Amino acid sequence: MEIILAGCNLDYETIGAFRNEHPEREDLTPETIAAAYARISRNPRPVNELRAAARREVEKARQSNRTIVFSMGHSSIAEHAVFNIDALGISRLLTEEIQKSRLASYTEKSQRYILLEDDFVIPEEIIKAGFRDLFVGTVRAQNRLYTDLYEKLKPFVFAKHPDLAGDRTNHPLLDGWAKEDARYIIPLATETQFGMTLNARNLELMVRRLASSPLAEGREYSRRIYDATKNIAPSLVRYIEPTPYDRLTRQALKEKAMSLQSEKDDVAGTAEDVVLSHATPEGDDRIIAALLHSSSGMPMIRCREIAAQLPGEEKVELIKTAFRRMRGYDSVLREFENADLHFELTVSATCFAQLKRHRMATITVQDYDPVLGVTVPPAIREIGMDREFMAVVSRSEETYYRLRGTAPRAADYILTNAHRRRVSMKINARELYHIARIRADRHAQWDIRETARKMIALGKKAMPLTFMLATGKDGFPVLYEELFAEPVPCP
Repeated sequence: MEIILAGCNLDYETIGAFRNEHPEREDLTPETIAAAYARISRNPRPVNELRAAARREVEKARQSNRTIVFSMGHSSIAEHAVFNIDALGISRLLTEEIQKSRLASYTEKSQRYILLEDDFVIPEEIIKAGFRDLFVGTVRAQNRLYTDLYEKLKPFVFAKHPDLAGDRTNHPLLDGWAKEDARYIIPLATETQFGMTLNARNLELMVRRLASSPLAEGREYSRRIYDATKNIAPSLVRYIEPTPYDRLTRQALKEKAMSLQSEKDDVAGTAEDVVLSHATPEGDDRIIAALLHSSSGMPMIRCREIAAQLPGEEKVELIKTAFRRMRGYDSVLREFENADLHFELTVSATCFAQLKRHRMATITVQDYDPVLGVTVPPAIREIGMDREFMAVVSRSEETYYRLRGTAPRAADYILTNAHRRRVSMKINARELYHIARIRADRHAQWDIRETARKMIALGKKAMPLTFMLATGKDGFPVLYEELFAEPVPCP
């Protein structure tokens, strides 16, 4: 066996400095690695020799990439070229579109930990519609209240938790709680920044998808990210123009849905903000059958028969066998992906910003809609600022409806982090366990924690055996001891 490090991330300024000192070098591109790996299947030479050959003949490597990726259609070769992207001055609204690309990695500026300045995007559509002053005036009002809320919430939070406040190491935590509740009033136009890592294949898909964005900011992002990368790996990023499918499908579906919607349909929906609309029938049995299948030589149809016929206590013991050696940071076995749950969630923009991080889920969304109301942090009511909060919400919605008449796609920029949208979220049982561990934990932000706990409760009703150990990390030791009458096993 031989393991060779073929490459690693380097800061692009470091690469630029090296290139300035060695202008003759043409091999400072991830295309050579992609080309070498593309040749593995047809060339018997060791892969490190293939890489050396690709570095010596960069143009030949590029031509090979073009042939293999675009002529032959082996797009996975482009996944070996990876980019690290800094994105600054992006609105919170646009990040939701960008981060729909589930195979990229993102680390974003947190509104929970950083005190925000008066930084926001003014959309091109709103300027062209002649509503710049209206928009800016509303955002300024939102941001003024954000500052007022933070200044009142901070001493309130410290006074409410004297046990934590007594230890100075807890002060950043308490200060963060004040910031995270104050942020509910700021707009989706608020600027953010993030770091993004993605491969060339997904870069091309992102560029093409956002080139057809209904938001001018999205189209600008597409142009800028392509301009920043096009000279690095030109042989791997080629199809960047939006197709009719990209540009027209969503709007055509909206029009069709509008034609089917009756005036009697209740757009506001039910009072429940977490609804389990579907769960795999006999989900517990499906999981048990999957565990039997991977642990035996029997075909799945026979495993399904055995699972259905097992007495209840034997089903419990089989599931517990899968859990017995688990600790709070362990993932449940992959067999738990064989049962699904489909939730409809009505959540704030703040909650959705965290929910969208669960990229292994199937998440689709409706537009933000003031009819769905807003989520008001309990602490804002406790400090007596809820009237001021709702007054700014009302002003935001007045501006929203004025903008929607002329710049409908850009109207969402003025809505706040408190405004709500409907989310369809299909997950398997294993993913719900992951959500439970990090989102139902006491350290999680309260809004998504409440959502996660409701999802878990509904999941346990549908599949009580499957989710017998579903809880936050903080609750895991107690629940484990209840199930097994013994402490969590030591490492």
